[in-house]
Amino acid sequence: MNEELNTGVTETTGLSAARPATGHRTRRGYLRTALAAAAVAGLGLVWAGTAQAATPSTAKATPTCSAAALKATFGQQLAGGMNHQGVVIRLRNLSGRTCALRGYPGLGLENSAHKALKTHTHWGDTWYAKDPGKKTLVLKDGQSAEAVVAWTHANTGTSGAVHASYLEITPPASTKHKTLAFHQWVDHGDLSVTALARHIDVTP
Repeated sequence: MNEELNTGVTETTGLSAARPATGHRTRRGYLRTALAAAAVAGLGLVWAGTAQAATPSTAKATPTCSAAALKATFGQQLAGGMNHQGVVIRLRNLSGRTCALRGYPGLGLENSAHKALKTHTHWGDTWYAKDPGKKTLVLKDGQSAEAVVAWTHANTGTSGAVHASYLEITPPASTKHKTLAFHQWVDHGDLSVTALARHIDVTP
């Protein structure tokens, strides 16, 4: 529409410029040209404003689930040979609104006085489950995401293992954590964890 209107202005201007420049007929011709150009410009502005108003606003992105919005719990307990042990952790959205999680939970061990213990967290496959990889999980109120945590305890009772009483679980993109009772010996404080997923198939 802008292109057609601009063409009209060009033609009008061209016709006016072709007339003899004499008397007030010339002035009236210029006046007609100016008025026509102003009208076309006004139409262009109205059209542009209408088009802009009709453009839908960009939808807001789903907010990330904060630690306060989530409830952390343990799911299935996992055991096996070669001193391996593990557990499924779940983060449930109780915020009353939809939020999203993506990536790996942060983990930390604490002693009985809630003092942080030496902890090394490894992201990826665990003894019990393949890593599902990072995926954005949109959780409605009441929905959960889970991850699998695994460790070994071959050095139970020795300096080669950390004796924990609690486990810190930090949701992705959060600076605050949830704390669960976790009375376990963990070799060298080493924990392995998968990315969060709706559900992860495990080998008990």
